[in-house]
Amino acid sequence: MEFSATVVLAGLILALLWLFTVKNSSKHRLPPGPYALPVIGNLLQLNKNAPFKTFLEFSKTHGPLVTLYLGWQRVVVLVGYDTIKGALVDQADDFTGRGPLPFLHKSTKGYGLTISNGERWRQLRRFTLSTLRDFGMGRKGMEEWIQEESKHLRDHIQSLKGSPFDPTFLLGGTVCNVICCLVFGKRFGYKEKQFLHLLENISELPRFNSKPWGVLYNIFPWLMERLPGPQHTFFARNTELRQFFIKKIEEHRDTLDPSSPRDYVDCFLLRCDQEKENPTTEFINENLVSTVMNLFLAGTETTSSTIRYGISVLIKHTDVQKKMQEEIDTVIGRNRCPNMEDRKSLPFTDAVIHEIQRFLDLAPFSLPRYAPKDISYMGYTIPKGTQIIVLLHSVLKEEKQWSTPMSFNPQHFLDQNGNFKKNPAFMPFAAGKRSCVGESLARMELFIFFVTLLQNFKFSSPKGSDGIDLNPEYSSFANIPRRYDLIATPR
Repeated sequence: MEFSATVVLAGLILALLWLFTVKNSSKHRLPPGPYALPVIGNLLQLNKNAPFKTFLEFSKTHGPLVTLYLGWQRVVVLVGYDTIKGALVDQADDFTGRGPLPFLHKSTKGYGLTISNGERWRQLRRFTLSTLRDFGMGRKGMEEWIQEESKHLRDHIQSLKGSPFDPTFLLGGTVCNVICCLVFGKRFGYKEKQFLHLLENISELPRFNSKPWGVLYNIFPWLMERLPGPQHTFFARNTELRQFFIKKIEEHRDTLDPSSPRDYVDCFLLRCDQEKENPTTEFINENLVSTVMNLFLAGTETTSSTIRYGISVLIKHTDVQKKMQEEIDTVIGRNRCPNMEDRKSLPFTDAVIHEIQRFLDLAPFSLPRYAPKDISYMGYTIPKGTQIIVLLHSVLKEEKQWSTPMSFNPQHFLDQNGNFKKNPAFMPFAAGKRSCVGESLARMELFIFFVTLLQNFKFSSPKGSDGIDLNPEYSSFANIPRRYDLIATPR
C-alpha cells in the first residue's frame, strides 16, 4: 500500500515537472521535434534496441537539431557532421557542459573528470592530459608499456597452440594492464583472480547501460532506486570497484617518494600535497578516486571491444587480413616489435584500423552534454538545463562524408595512390574541448596491438567466416560487439 502511494505521488510530481517544463519551453525558440506525451515524453517512440536510429529518423523530418523528451527531461539531439562540428569545435565554449548522467553521478559520487564541469573539469583535464602526455621522463613511456604488454599478449596466445578461445577477457586484460601501468605503475598476470574480478566489474558498465534497465535508470533514477532489479547488482559491483581503487591509492600514499613519482597516482598525490593550503583546489582524494575510476572504465572496455571487433572483421574479410599481413611483413618483418614511427609506412594497416573504429561506431551518442546556460545555436535557443545528445553515429555513417557508409571499406581512408588520408568526419573520440582525454593512448594501443597480432597470427573462426555476425549484441548506450571463439594460428 505504501509502495503504491509512493508511485502515485511520484507520478504527480512528474506530471507537475512536465507542465513546468512545457510552460518554460514556450519562452524559447526550441529546435523542432516530435510531439511528446506527458510524463513519458517520446519514450514509446524510441527503438528500444537502438534508440540512436530513432533519433536519426526524427532528424529526417525535423532537421539537424531535434528537441524531444526522455521522460520529463528535455533533450536536444545534434545530427550530422556540419551541426556537430559547428557546436563542438566552432562554438566549443558553449558545449563543454557535461550532463548529470545519473549512473555516472552515483558511480563517482559527483567527483572526477568525466562528470565534472567548470573549474573542477578544467583543473582535472589539464592535469590528466599533461600527465599522460609527459609521463615517461626517466621512466618507461606509454609506447614502451604497450610494447611490453603486446609481448605478453603474443606469448599467451602462442601458448594456446591454435586451439579455439574467447578473446574477450584476454584483450580486456591486455588493455587494462596498460592503464594499470600508467595509473598504478604495475601490471597483473592474466590469470590473477583479483585482476579477473576487476575486469568482470569493469566490463559490466557498457552492458548495463545498453540494456533496458540501464536506460531506465538514467531516465528515472529516483524510481529505479526503489524498484528491485539488476541495477542494484551493478552498483554493488561499482562499490567493490571503488574500494579496490581506494586501497591501491592508500598503498601509493604509504610508499610515496616525492623525488621519484612512479605513475599517475603518485603525480596526483604530490599535487594534492602542493595545494593542500589552497581552499579552491580540486586536487583532493575524492577527485583522485573518481578520476582513476574514469580512466579505467572509459579506457578498458572501449579499446578492447574495438580490437575484438576488429579481429571479427578481419576473419570476415580474409582478403583485408592477408593484405595487412603482407604490408606488415614488408615494412617490419615478423621479429621486431612495432612502434608508432611505423604507422606512416603502413598506410593500408592504418586505414583498416580507422575503418574498424568508424564501422563499429562504438559510442553512437558519446556521453551527453548539458546546457549550463541558454545557448543560441543555428537560429534556435537551447534552454539552460537541457541535455544535449551528440549523435556521433550520424557523422560516422553519414552519406555525405563516406562513399559507402554502411559497408566496411578501408578505401575511406586511402587516396588514389594508396596513401593514408584523413577525414574530418572521423570522430569516434568526439571532438572539441570535451573530446576523449585518452585518445592518444587509445590510438597507440590500437596500432601496436593490431600490428603485433597480425605479425604473429592468422585469425579464423571454428565456424568459418559465415558464422561471424558483425551486427552488435547490444545497441543502446554503446554498440557492444558479439562474442565469438576464434582460432589464432601461429604464422
